[in-house]
Amino acid sequence: MKYFNKILICTLIAASAGCAFNPATNRPDLVLMSEEKEIEIGAEMHQKLVESTPIYNDPVLNAYVEHVGQKVAAASDRPDIKYHFTIIDSQDINAFALPGGYVYINRGLLTYLHSEAEMAAVLAHEIGHITARHAVRQKTAATGAGVASVLSVLVTGSGVVGDVANLWSTAAVKGYGRDMELEADRFGAQYMYNAGYDPQAMINVIGLLKDQETFSRRRARVEGKKQQTYHGVFSTHPRNDIRLQEVVKAAGDLPEDKKITKVEYYREKTDGLVYGQNAQQSEKNRYNHQRLGFSLLFPEGWKVENQRAAIVGTAPDGKAAITIKVAQRKDNQPADMALREVYDVRKLEQDEKLNQYRLEGHTGKLPAAEPEDPDRVAVIYYGSRQYILEGKITDGAARNAESVNEYDNLFLTSIRSFRPLRKTDIIKPDIKRVRYVQANEKTTFASLARHMEIGEYAEEQLRLLNGYYPRGEPKPGEWIKIVQ
Repeated sequence: MKYFNKILICTLIAASAGCAFNPATNRPDLVLMSEEKEIEIGAEMHQKLVESTPIYNDPVLNAYVEHVGQKVAAASDRPDIKYHFTIIDSQDINAFALPGGYVYINRGLLTYLHSEAEMAAVLAHEIGHITARHAVRQKTAATGAGVASVLSVLVTGSGVVGDVANLWSTAAVKGYGRDMELEADRFGAQYMYNAGYDPQAMINVIGLLKDQETFSRRRARVEGKKQQTYHGVFSTHPRNDIRLQEVVKAAGDLPEDKKITKVEYYREKTDGLVYGQNAQQSEKNRYNHQRLGFSLLFPEGWKVENQRAAIVGTAPDGKAAITIKVAQRKDNQPADMALREVYDVRKLEQDEKLNQYRLEGHTGKLPAAEPEDPDRVAVIYYGSRQYILEGKITDGAARNAESVNEYDNLFLTSIRSFRPLRKTDIIKPDIKRVRYVQANEKTTFASLARHMEIGEYAEEQLRLLNGYYPRGEPKPGEWIKIVQ
């Protein structure tokens, strides 16, 4: 009866409601979004993501993930939409998808996989979310189940698009709930089978992720800390999930000589993968002044020049600049008074006290600023000196309300990044990478861990990397991962 009612509602409002037949679920969907709108929103969300999230820059590995992803996508229920596969430069173990064909896998998850089939399992699960239109279906459900509310959303358009950043940060990253996750597993297992990969690899991935959870729980208990909740891919499954085993089995059983696993090929493509925090990903445009001992982050892409009287950072298009000047501090003078004295004003607009990295200061905007005056100013006390920071829009044509606000946010971000210089600012930490070596008869994870600087849980991390957590040792001749 419920199924009949759904079809009836769909029939009644199909002309305007975007009720579509879902090729993955093989039934009609009461959704408020066309495929074109879904792809458009996905593209918008993707653009926001790549602008704010570091992307892993390895052409060979990127091409490999793209190749495997496209192979699985071509075997899916929606092969005609354009798929995009991106590696996020994060050590977190996760993967997620956005509407309209956008799939992401974290560098950290690639580190712990052991074969191309396991990588295909992760990508296939995320493709399953896309083919089943889970993001769209969840967003539609959130608008209300009644026909009146459905039509209202259709007419106004509000609630369909909503806040793309909010949609991404909730469903796509944290998961869609048990039923939708299992549905994505079912579709993903079938797509793997269609593409020639053994669906059993999906269960292998869950095993290694559950090892991560066990280690995290034990570590939290030893350290007396609260365990962080894991919301990543496959997080809704227990280790021996009967329902998952059923959907994997239902996908089909490939002959042994036809199963694509590619352990050696995956090893070749991931040799040299960055492990842990990527030092190259750290703040690229941070300016460090060794003699004065301070550090400041300029907006990305800005050119920084140490001039005779000041340090000046300039926007790529030349429309804005940030200047740092240095003067002697007057004893016990409050920072806000010093700032007003420098610019000979009684009042500042949007002013606020600064207290950052144990440094005190003050910032504000000059009232009725002349064209030659800076827009945002600040003074920060550090030792016996006061640092005067100025943000200025240098192009008068860029002074509309929206751009003024955007530039002011840039200026404030840089001002708030001012801090004392650290040793790590001068001596960058070495980038640690995953390497593969063959074990011999004397190889143990404990002996390897003694030679690797990857923290006090080095042995446990090596076991997790190699699928030997919590016990066991590699066999002579076996290829294993180490960190160098």
